[in-house]
Amino acid sequence: MGELLSTREVAKFLNINEKMVYALISEKGLPATKVTGKWLFPLDLVRQWIESGTVNYPEPAVKLPPYHGIILIAGSNDLLLDSLISHFNSRHKTHMVLFGMTGSMGGIRALRQNMCHIASSHLVAEESYEESEYNFPYLKQELNRMPAVINFCRRQQGIALQKGNPHGIKSVKDLGRTGITIANRDLGTGTRHLFDNELKKAGINGSTIKGYNNIKAKHMDIGLAVLGGKADAGPCIKPVAEKLNLDFIALCWERFDLLISKDRFFDQGIQLFLGMLKEPFLKDTAEELGGYDLSISGNMVYPAEELTSSD
Repeated sequence: MGELLSTREVAKFLNINEKMVYALISEKGLPATKVTGKWLFPLDLVRQWIESGTVNYPEPAVKLPPYHGIILIAGSNDLLLDSLISHFNSRHKTHMVLFGMTGSMGGIRALRQNMCHIASSHLVAEESYEESEYNFPYLKQELNRMPAVINFCRRQQGIALQKGNPHGIKSVKDLGRTGITIANRDLGTGTRHLFDNELKKAGINGSTIKGYNNIKAKHMDIGLAVLGGKADAGPCIKPVAEKLNLDFIALCWERFDLLISKDRFFDQGIQLFLGMLKEPFLKDTAEELGGYDLSISGNMVYPAEELTSSD
């Protein structure tokens, strides 16, 4: 773990008074952990928390170079997406997809800064799991120009539990019980965002849960932590629980989208990649993994107001 700040030090770092620090812990999810009755703040997580809330970035001066065979994808990781990227790279010898795991918000910001061709994201508006509320509120906040939004899949999100559920965890609220240890995803990921929303609805301050700041980079890392007994539970997608034979509490079906700058949408490689969303390979792999719904995969999706006006 990196440097830990005291309450006084983090207040100075954020340029606020100490009373405001406690409010930010409970109301805004300021990363914190309690040791021997005192709050401590991991500096690297505080920096990530600041980054995740930053708005109104300037337009980048640098543009992506003309397409020359490499497709850059940044954002949320997914087992099915990993499989499709590998399949694409094995089929198309003159094209290559490279993936940067940055979390959903990181993908959107990479798209804004012209660091990628495609961003993968599943950010849901706070306390709302309506299909129309995925990604669009954040795209409007972060980008000056709306990208093309293509659905990759719908997938089931929830909580992975040890096989047999030895601690009798039935809901998110049970994670607040004494003796429960979790593993968690990073700030800026759609899974962490959803999990924090669920904790808030359950009336739980996440920082009081043992392991709340035990950050794992990928869904599979959460599953392996639970499988190996290093955590009793953790937020992740159902395909990971299926693959590792873990118990699972379903929270919602979420929309996982691919976000593409409109001026790069018709690049040859991007069109080849999108074309594979309708091929049997994706459907067969999704069925094998479990926890996926491809009913709108490959379809363009639109904000709620556009759908309403077109109706």
